[in-house]
Amino acid sequence: MKELIKLNRISKIFGGKTALKDITISLHEGEILGFLGPSGAGKTTTIKIITGQLIQTRGEAFVLGSNCNKINEDIYKQIGIVTDSSGIYEEFSVYENLKLFCEILGVHEARIDELLGRVGLTEQKKQLAGKLSKGQTQRLVLARSVLHKPKVLFLDEPTSGLDPSTTLEIHKLLLELKKEGMGIFLTTHNMEEATKLCKKVALLNDGLIVEYGEPQELCIRYNTDKKYKLVLDDGTILTLEQNKEDLAKMNELLFMDKVSSLHSCEPTLENVFLQVTGRELQ
Repeated sequence: MKELIKLNRISKIFGGKTALKDITISLHEGEILGFLGPSGAGKTTTIKIITGQLIQTRGEAFVLGSNCNKINEDIYKQIGIVTDSSGIYEEFSVYENLKLFCEILGVHEARIDELLGRVGLTEQKKQLAGKLSKGQTQRLVLARSVLHKPKVLFLDEPTSGLDPSTTLEIHKLLLELKKEGMGIFLTTHNMEEATKLCKKVALLNDGLIVEYGEPQELCIRYNTDKKYKLVLDDGTILTLEQNKEDLAKMNELLFMDKVSSLHSCEPTLENVFLQVTGRELQ
């Protein structure tokens, strides 16, 4: 798979304070990379360096084969960005917002109806953008960011504050875009979201990557306190440890067909972050 983003030992210092330290990551076609950590960890700073809005203090950064310090217009045409500051033209309708960007990006207007259907805004087509709910506005911003079918999509906390239904729809669209070959750079503090969407994740704390790998692999690696949760047919819930006595009890219950469900108790990504850093995500 083609490499779309490459960061090699990137550091950023603001007024003597280190915001990023030796960040090394890569993103390929058809991947979603999760860049995870609490507010102030350095997630947005990283996006700004990759997109040429900030220059790193040390290290090398490349996007689509181009040095991030020298991004030209052709590269920007292949990038989509969704951040908290991604605004819309509130006095324009939903359709007019997208039509304007079709003209700017050289995209055929027929693309608009296709995207409105994919983000669930067909019924709001003629509605003023300023009258949309927060979730609808976020879907409009997302539609605008992929209007020109970018090769790389940057998502900075894309579902923050959204209701579960809207979040589910956005996740569905992102997985479709990934399948089509788009590379997606996702920053979030939502570890459940990252586990669902990402091929690999980087756990970021105080500007430093403290862990990197596939979500499931990380959870298994930090499963030092191995336990199993059994739900019996009568509703009883048992938590058993991985020792000879408890495993014998589990086998007996399974043999007697008294177990309605069995779950391993490996940690979540959030638990892993807590183990590695000693702090909770906020």
